[in-house]
Amino acid sequence: MYTVNSMWEIYEHRSVVKQLNSAPVDVLKKYEKWKDIVSLSGPHGLRKLKGLHDEPLSGKWNGYRSSRLNLQYRVIYKVEKEQLYIQVEKVTPHDYRRK
Repeated sequence: MYTVNSMWEIYEHRSVVKQLNSAPVDVLKKYEKWKDIVSLSGPHGLRKLKGLHDEPLSGKWNGYRSSRLNLQYRVIYKVEKEQLYIQVEKVTPHDYRRK
């Protein structure tokens, strides 16, 4: 069960570090803010912020969600175990439809 006092753990896929190394500085800053929001509020906090356009994905990405970091970059993530665990799969410029 989700509680406000819980901290969500964020696990990043090993390729995320490499993807972030080639991302623009504004994307890096927004990703750090995204992580702050999700660690404190979980995916519920992301859905409250309209600018992130947090949404479920379909097709090959069914079961994952996407949050907008800027017009081009998205963070692709999945909520595991229904609580307190977020798996970040990708931070990528608009090729998120291909897995």
